[in-house]
Amino acid sequence: MRDTVSDDHNEHHGDDAVTDPQPTDTAADTAATETVAAELAAPHENGFAALGLRPEVLKALDELGYEEPTPIQRETIPYLMAGKDLLGQAATGTGKTAAFAIPALQLIDGRAASKPVALVLVPTRELAMQVSEAFFRYGKNLNAKCVPVYGGQPIFRQLQALDRGVHIVVGTPGRVIDHIGRGSLNLDGIKMVVLDEADEMLDMGFADDIESILEGIPHDHQTVLFSATMPPRINSIAKRYQTDPVKINVVRGDTKASAGKVRQCAYVVQRNHKPAALGRILDIESPGGALVFCRTRTEVDQLTETMNARGYRAEALHGGMDQAQRDRVMSRLRDGTAELLVATDVAARGLDVDTLTHVVNYDVPSAPESYVHRIGRVGRAGREGVAITLAEPREQRLLANIERLTKLPIQIVKVPSVADLRAAQLDQTVASIRESLAADDLDAYYPVLNALSGDANEKLIALAAIRLFHELAGNVVDETEIPDISHRMERRPEGGGDKFDRGAPGKGGKFERGDSGPRDPRSKGGTTGFVYVSLGRGMGIRPGDLVGAIANETDLVGREIGPIKITEKFSVVGVPDKAVDKVIAALKNTTIKGKKPTVRRYTD
Repeated sequence: MRDTVSDDHNEHHGDDAVTDPQPTDTAADTAATETVAAELAAPHENGFAALGLRPEVLKALDELGYEEPTPIQRETIPYLMAGKDLLGQAATGTGKTAAFAIPALQLIDGRAASKPVALVLVPTRELAMQVSEAFFRYGKNLNAKCVPVYGGQPIFRQLQALDRGVHIVVGTPGRVIDHIGRGSLNLDGIKMVVLDEADEMLDMGFADDIESILEGIPHDHQTVLFSATMPPRINSIAKRYQTDPVKINVVRGDTKASAGKVRQCAYVVQRNHKPAALGRILDIESPGGALVFCRTRTEVDQLTETMNARGYRAEALHGGMDQAQRDRVMSRLRDGTAELLVATDVAARGLDVDTLTHVVNYDVPSAPESYVHRIGRVGRAGREGVAITLAEPREQRLLANIERLTKLPIQIVKVPSVADLRAAQLDQTVASIRESLAADDLDAYYPVLNALSGDANEKLIALAAIRLFHELAGNVVDETEIPDISHRMERRPEGGGDKFDRGAPGKGGKFERGDSGPRDPRSKGGTTGFVYVSLGRGMGIRPGDLVGAIANETDLVGREIGPIKITEKFSVVGVPDKAVDKVIAALKNTTIKGKKPTVRRYTD
């Protein structure tokens, strides 16, 4: 679980995010302040405690700084702990991993690892690693043993791990089938099977593998299926392999975002560059007051320390603080002593501070409703405000969810360069000096000018004074460039995602639609290269086998692979041209359906 989302989405957002009381008398202001204080004074017991979780799991969540379950977690965990089959629709990143991981950990029941009790199927090796890491974090106090199995890693390591005993297995369908065939993955003890990102797995051609795995479990078990969308194929699997499933849908589209005069933008940045990127963005934006939302208490404390080291007057606010500490933080924010408040959603609930001009999402909120609630902290009563989001490339789908809900675009912006920062700092120096020129007491400083007039002309004296002012303002910073990866969040043109290459090899120089896999890589604006694979229809190769192998062995995702042409003796796969060599190198070191392929760049 990467998100901690409050239950603010159940509130009436129209009251919270749109309206703002007009200036009132002192008594009303006092009443408003007392209301906020009362809200902050409310006990902040960890919201997961109400779900009846094991103490070991609760302790791990508390140590990680998670305060409140996300909507999908709050709604699904009780059903899963009761042993129900479940069909859940929720977007990527909404906290689905914890929604199924926590109930799966309940099945361990304190026993030593032997046969796995839970099997999680995921579409890619990256997700397999992420989910496995989540099981380790949540189950560390249970000594939970979780093994990820996927292509691209020497299988003997996985064989050794499985042989030593395991509670949870997380894997891609192809590699799971491989282990089942080798006898290294015993399904006799499986009590729960989870299909995570089911629609993505079907898009990648794993339908037959998934059904083979489900049919291979020799007894009744709990089947959990999560998907961002619900195409007919998903419902078909649910009908065949689930028994009276509970249906949960947290993809809500009935909330209207009223952004008022809020300017919304997102900066694409890798996680390790986020602190530096945030500092640089705030340096350029120069907010009157900013509220930065983080997901966990630990992240709040770390970021607050980082921003203070950068010269900002930053304060932390989260559920781990006592009431006296919160009162001091709010007092500093309201009187302007603090200019930056770093907080979790839960701790910031009910805040209404007139001095706020910027809201920053340090991560993309998992629930679109949470985003609406956050940006409602600025832009009230006609005031202008800015909503900034720091997004990692993998969070593109979360941004799209927000745009669908708000019906407003979020502009993708490049992280400012060192040159941009220096230009902005000089502009701020110019503005400050112009303001000083308007002062009426400049004559008092003639003695200083007269004393220096014998050393240099007035122009040089002015430049020296400007340099001194510029440095004292903290504007001389030794900055390193932050990589520009905004191109990885480029939007696909309308209608361009389903087109096929007309110059590709095959019948009549075209790919047949029936032979094609996912979308044409060129729908992202790049050119398509083609890879020859010496395995074809006669060897049982399907589009999904090729897509799955490439996606598992490289960092490409399903939508970047295709079109695909499969003949009786060989196949040709389209991939982004710049990735051809990487795909060839990866496929040379793997097997597809147990066969070692010959791979090279395809040319006519």
